[in-house]
Amino acid sequence: MIKIVFCLKRLPSLSRAEFHDYWRNRHAPLVARHAAVLGIHRYVQCHTMDDATFAKAAGVRGGLPPYDGVAELWISDAPSQGTPEERRLASQALLEDERRFIDLDASPLFYAQENVVIDGQV
Repeated sequence: MIKIVFCLKRLPSLSRAEFHDYWRNRHAPLVARHAAVLGIHRYVQCHTMDDATFAKAAGVRGGLPPYDGVAELWISDAPSQGTPEERRLASQALLEDERRFIDLDASPLFYAQENVVIDGQV
């Protein structure tokens, strides 16, 4: 299983509320619709919270300004159900939609393998 992590920054023309609404209510169903063709087994949206406590914690660390969210996708490394043309069209549809609400130049994406340290209730 391959994990894709996508750190999202919204387009400057969108408010935080508009970004989160679009991502949750328009983009998520599109991902779900193409999941089988693209071999996506799990898709999680992590919507950052606009809270002074979190901003203070980030400031103490001297890091970059916070992202508006993080998308996590688990994709099988086995062949997906879709044909090459179906996968191309599905990927194209997702990218076109991402351009409507994500500042792609400011939103890094990377592939990762998980190293689970704790798995369960604490």
